[in-house]
Amino acid sequence: MSTAIYIFVMASVTYLIRMIPFTFFKKKIKSQFIRSFLKYIPYAVLSAMTIPAIFYSTGNPVTAVAGTIIAVVLAFFDLPLIVVALAASLGAFIAGLFL
Repeated sequence: MSTAIYIFVMASVTYLIRMIPFTFFKKKIKSQFIRSFLKYIPYAVLSAMTIPAIFYSTGNPVTAVAGTIIAVVLAFFDLPLIVVALAASLGAFIAGLFL
C-alpha cells in the first residue's frame, strides 16, 4: 500500500511541475533577460548533476580526472559521443592500472 502512495506523490509532483508554468504564464515572455535565463537552466542543472558524479565514479579522483581530460579533449574535436565515452573509460582504466 505504501508503494502506491509513493507513486501517487511522485506523479503529483511531476504533474505540478509541468502544469504550473502553463497556468501562470499565459502570454509569451518578452523580457530578453528572463528568456535567456530560462534557456540556460537545463544546461546548468545537467552540469550540476553530472560533474560531481564524474569525479566520484571511479573511486579514485586521479583516474576520474584522467578520463575527464580525455573526454573534454575529444569532445572539443567534435568526435562522436560513443568514441568520447569509450576513450574516457579506457583512459580512466589505464590510469587506474598505473596507480
